[in-house]
Amino acid sequence: MPVIEITSKAEFLENILGSQDAIILDCFAEECGPCQAIAPKMEEWSTVYPQVKFYKVEVNKVPDVAQEVGVRAMPTFMLFKNGEKITEIVGAHPVSVEAGIKSLL
Repeated sequence: MPVIEITSKAEFLENILGSQDAIILDCFAEECGPCQAIAPKMEEWSTVYPQVKFYKVEVNKVPDVAQEVGVRAMPTFMLFKNGEKITEIVGAHPVSVEAGIKSLL
């Protein structure tokens, strides 16, 4: 399953907060080098862990979502389950992000 881009607050509310699924949300910025560096890993993980739904949001294009979840640095990975934020991982740290994904299973 590919990484799906959130393009509005309504999509965020429906697909993330309104879902009972295990979800990881990648909060990124186009101009962020570390964000671009870890993006291929997100695509890879989305096929390795099909039980988790993978989303991304460009914080400059949808700032109300970034504000809603309290993004202070990019990339920030938010982990959700049953519509609740479980934890967040700040920074492009593949080992930490993958451990977070596994914790959702």
